[in-house]
Amino acid sequence: MFGNVYGLDLGTYDIKVYDKKQNAIWREKNTVAIKNEKEIFSVGDAAYEMFEKAPFNIEIIFPMKEGVISHFYDMQYLLQNLLKSERHFARGSKYVIAVPTDVTEVEKKAFYDLVIHSTARAKEVAIVERGIADAIGLGLDVQRSPGIFIANFGGETTELSVLASGGMVLNRILKIGGTTFDQAIVNHVKYYKEFLIGRLTAEQLRKAFGIFDEKGRKTLQVSGRNLVTGIPEQKEISVNLVRAAMKDPLENCMREIKVLLERTPPEVLRSIQKNGIYITGGLANLAGIAQYIEGTIGLKVNTVSKPENCAVEGLKKIIQSKELKKLTYSMMNDNYRWMK
Repeated sequence: MFGNVYGLDLGTYDIKVYDKKQNAIWREKNTVAIKNEKEIFSVGDAAYEMFEKAPFNIEIIFPMKEGVISHFYDMQYLLQNLLKSERHFARGSKYVIAVPTDVTEVEKKAFYDLVIHSTARAKEVAIVERGIADAIGLGLDVQRSPGIFIANFGGETTELSVLASGGMVLNRILKIGGTTFDQAIVNHVKYYKEFLIGRLTAEQLRKAFGIFDEKGRKTLQVSGRNLVTGIPEQKEISVNLVRAAMKDPLENCMREIKVLLERTPPEVLRSIQKNGIYITGGLANLAGIAQYIEGTIGLKVNTVSKPENCAVEGLKKIIQSKELKKLTYSMMNDNYRWMK
């Protein structure tokens, strides 16, 4: 008898987990604070609270990088810590993990190793493409639909997926995400204002201004450091400066969406043109992004109230449905590709 079933959506900045026994979804920051280069000081939300505020001897680590695990042991420790007794963690559980399609088999195997070679002692590990999990979380009939286009705008990547009849037709991961936009804002403010701001401040500006919301505020006062005098101060940053900074990353995303649509088979494309594009991921909350995509691509854009939860909602439905479980594949099966 196994302990439980967990659905894991491991993002760059957030871990989303579905717990079947509790029938609940919870999320935690995907962050580890390391003291003196060796001692784990804190994990999760507590560690993220220290980001850009930690003393010199504490380093803030994000174990995920561009959709894959880059700090394996930190990620393993973090996950074990978050699945402890307060959330009724049980050994010998089953795991269903949402993974990017456009990554190597070695990178996929890291997701397997994460839970199989740890105190979790997983009984079974299955994976499903994140694009499929997103579509199920959106409430789409993945197995019967002749064509679905999903753009998942995440923390460090944008994953583009074309689905048809329950399978992946085309997939592309772009190294463009929330951090790309934030760094572009940092660079623009530094260049045009001679004013240095942190990434969290840039994120605040991005969320405050969005892309198209003309009814919102025109400026926002933020804290930073004057690069001429070297003195900390506050300065008004305009909406135009922030949106100008986001222009290039946005245009790059739109270019790649057009390329993928051009490569899509005609029958699949016809369905996408009829139903439009679906956007998910945390960056899909950015004000005006749906209107921008519609105006640039020329297709309807479908949104949901909590796009960042689509994948984990999809994992929940997969775990609860025998029919949808057919869309996953076990990484413990001898026929799995990387075991050959």
